[in-house]
Amino acid sequence: KQKKMGKGKSNNPKDTKREEKAKMELKRNLGYFGGVSFIIGSIVGAGIFVSPTGVLKHSLLNVGVALTIWTASGLVSLMGSLCYAELGTALREYSHIKRGLGSLPAFVFIWTSTFTKPASNAARALLFAEYATQPFYGICPAPEVLKKCLALAVLWSLGILNGRSVKMAAWVQTVFTLLKMMALSVIAVGGIILLIDGKKESLARFEDAFSSEIPNASQIAEAFFQGLYAYGGWWSLNYMAEEMKNPSRNIPLTVMTAVPAVIVFYLLVNISYLTVLRPEEIVSSVAVAVTWADRVIPSVAWIIPLSVAISIFGALNSSMFTLGRLSYAGSQSGHLPVLISMLNVHSCTPAPAMIFSTTIASIFIIPSDLIMLTNYFGFSAWLMIGLTCASLIVLRYREPHLHRPYKVFLPVPFVMVAMSFFLVIAPIVWSPNLQYVYAFLFMLGSLIVYLPFIYFKLHFAFFDKITCHLQLLLEVSPADGSTESKCE
Repeated sequence: KQKKMGKGKSNNPKDTKREEKAKMELKRNLGYFGGVSFIIGSIVGAGIFVSPTGVLKHSLLNVGVALTIWTASGLVSLMGSLCYAELGTALREYSHIKRGLGSLPAFVFIWTSTFTKPASNAARALLFAEYATQPFYGICPAPEVLKKCLALAVLWSLGILNGRSVKMAAWVQTVFTLLKMMALSVIAVGGIILLIDGKKESLARFEDAFSSEIPNASQIAEAFFQGLYAYGGWWSLNYMAEEMKNPSRNIPLTVMTAVPAVIVFYLLVNISYLTVLRPEEIVSSVAVAVTWADRVIPSVAWIIPLSVAISIFGALNSSMFTLGRLSYAGSQSGHLPVLISMLNVHSCTPAPAMIFSTTIASIFIIPSDLIMLTNYFGFSAWLMIGLTCASLIVLRYREPHLHRPYKVFLPVPFVMVAMSFFLVIAPIVWSPNLQYVYAFLFMLGSLIVYLPFIYFKLHFAFFDKITCHLQLLLEVSPADGSTESKCE
């Protein structure tokens, strides 16, 4: 263990060979099907069960416009996925921003993601707790303390799972992805059957799909935001490029399989909702999937709330996995403490990165105004996507000979940068709010950390002692080729 921890080296040739075979690095345990399940599992959360209400509302109950927005949101997500696929096959995650745009934009990216993504995970955990506990309390609200305790338990269970075994995390993701897709299949197939044997009223909604009032540009943008929220998570596979088997082949292939599959499922589910419920009923529903179940399968309607909880759990597992890898990559680039870039000596997983991201998410469980807090930074996700796609464009021109196993059609990243710019600016222009000022100040706050610790490389010796003790306690070691151990 001392050799793995960096305390000493053996002169025995057999030991040297053994060490060469057992390199400290992330293992490539994820194949094609594992990648597909992670992407689908990341995208399909609570959004498809509740977002149709928002899309239809802002589409002014125009069925044709609503279905068009669902399709357009999926295509934007697919274009973004293909941009990320090029970067994921050419460079390690996160390093492309530093390489393309410089160290400061890369640090703003990791600074913002370090807080906004755990806040999003905390919101998912609380939403899971809401759906998991409510059936036991009927019409009464479940106690806040119970929901927060369950949310913390789920966060740490998944944090430990993802920090111990990639194979086990992938297995859990596959199982929960299959379960949630079965639930969506019930809704989709049920809708198709009802549409074939449907009433004239149901068929008329699709025959005259664009007959209602057409929304203006601002309303279409609001509906677009709702649709894109339901597709959130398409970027997840890029965070696990180092753990994909044959990434040059599997990353583009999984993207082109998973995202179109989600688009088709989302359209079928929305058609099913519109077959059973009138647009007015959908807009007035808090959870449209539950209303659909009460109307179509009342005797087993409890399946849908259970499916929502399962769907959220699977999305949370994927999000926890990818966030740990982002923290790991940020540390390897020198933008987070060196301990976070170390791997467990037994499982070769980024255990410190998982502990770090799970701890921050746990802190976000405490405040009761979590939804407001995450809204402060909601638009920052698209700012980060814009930076990522901009780095792709810069690298295409600056490093034309960089080995790129997969290359996206060049106009696509330009479209994604323009779309990201629009999605960042539009909320500020159309509905100015003080929360955007807070978010902007928060991102500027990264300079307070960047200038002394990254740019001027300010260092305190006692940090090395803390790192050494934690390294020994957690049984972790630097990955091969990364920063040296602090316990030498």
